[in-house]
Order: sequence, then structure tokens, then C-alpha cells
Amino acid sequence: MSDTAARGNAPGEPRPTPATTATSANDKSNGKTNDTARVTAHAAPSAGSGRPAAAHAASRGRAGSGAPDDFAVQIADQIESFIVAVREVAKGDEPDSAVPFLLLEVSQLMLAGGRLGAHEDIVPDERYEPDAGPEPDADQLRENLARLLEPIDVYSEVFDPYVPRSMPVACRISDDLADVVTDLSHGLAHYREGRVSEALWWWQFSYLSNWGPTASASLRALQSLVAHVRLDSPLDELDGLDTDTDASAGDETLAEEAGRVMAAEIAEPLGLRRPRV
Repeated sequence: MSDTAARGNAPGEPRPTPATTATSANDKSNGKTNDTARVTAHAAPSAGSGRPAAAHAASRGRAGSGAPDDFAVQIADQIESFIVAVREVAKGDEPDSAVPFLLLEVSQLMLAGGRLGAHEDIVPDERYEPDAGPEPDADQLRENLARLLEPIDVYSEVFDPYVPRSMPVACRISDDLADVVTDLSHGLAHYREGRVSEALWWWQFSYLSNWGPTASASLRALQSLVAHVRLDSPLDELDGLDTDTDASAGDETLAEEAGRVMAAEIAEPLGLRRPRV
């Protein structure tokens, strides 16, 4: 995922801010493993968002400066540890422990994400984002994880629990983790070049817009897998569930939906139904 795709702005245009920019997440219902669309979802908390005063004061640190403080160092360490760990798991040297190990790593990453989400809006030093270099290619990581997790890679997820009557969509753990690593690596490139505030801004913004929802969805899937094993509860057949199909819709449901679309788009123009007045 490129930074311009995540931000929705072309190079050289002013960056969005978490407090004023509607954020996004992968449109996982499109059935493609690599084609992602960004959908508005959340907004970051502002300094006056009503958080307890003690938590607000504790989170301030020196995020807006170029010098790494304890907060920045801890976040960077957690992120780098996650990236290294996922790449090690993807090598497939210990396939039997892959799921519990990923559960542990994603859980620890979500702690860093929660700290970023609870932090006041981070303002980078520069108005425009410096070039972070080429985006890392995550395709090999994605393919390795897909092979490793093949029997249980696909799972069902409700994208936004606050959207009424949300329908589940099919997702892949391998896609999720590769996308998260890509987002985190972009910020890590800034951090390693000494652009601390830039790295923190990017990690906070992309946590709210993409890698946070993505990682939390895969965490739920991994936790469910471990629970099925530990509680001796075999997984039901997925009945062909895949990312090119709607996880909630059977053939009859799809036929009914197609019929409604045809009725709406074709019936009135052909005179088969009176137009509404």
C-alpha cells in the first residue's frame, strides 16, 4: 500500500490529519486479495476529546519533536519486533506453532496501536511528508503466509460493527498481516532516518485508517483458531468460503439480490412495472 493511496492525496499536497480526515480500511468485500479500497471509518481523538487528564498528560511526551522519547522508542521497538517475528513465522520452519505465535505477536502489536489511538493528535515537524523511499514488496510474505495457513487462512469478518445490519465478508489472515507489515514498514523507514515525529504521525494515522482494523480482525480470527484447538471444538466446513464470495450469502440469497437489482434497473425502463410516484 502506497502512502498516497492511504492518504488519498497526491505527492506535494498537504497531508491529512487524524482529527480532521475521515479514515479508511480495506474494502474486503470486493473479493480480491490485492485490490484494496479505502473506506471512511474512524477519527482520531483530539487533545480535548474528554480523555482523563492524567492519561492525556502522560501521553504527551515529545511526539512533535525530532528527538525520540520513551514513547517513540517503545512504539518503534514493538513495531520492529512484530515485523521481524511475522517474517520469521512466514519462513515456515515451525508450522505447528505458527498460529499461537502469530496470536501473541498481533496481540502485542495491538497494545502499541491502542497507545497510538489514545494519544493526542501527533503533529509532524514538516507540512509535507519526506520521501521514505520505495515501498517494500510484501507479495512474497503474503504468499508464504498463505501457503503456511492454507487450511485456515480464510475467515469471516464484519467490517464495521457500528453499521446497522452489517454483513460478514470473507478475508484472509495472510493478506491482513502482509498489509499491516507494509503500513508499519513505511513508518519505520522514517524512524530509522531520524524523522521521529513523521514516523509517529504515520503510525497513528494508518492505525486509525488501515492497520488497526486489519490487525484487530486477524487477531479475532487467530484467537478463534486457538480456542477451537484448545477447547477441542473442530471447525465446521467452510463450504467453499473464499474472498471471491460473500461469506453470508448462499445461492438463494444471491439469486434474490440479483433479482432485486434487475427489477430496479430493468423493469421500469422496459415498462414491466409502473414507476413510483
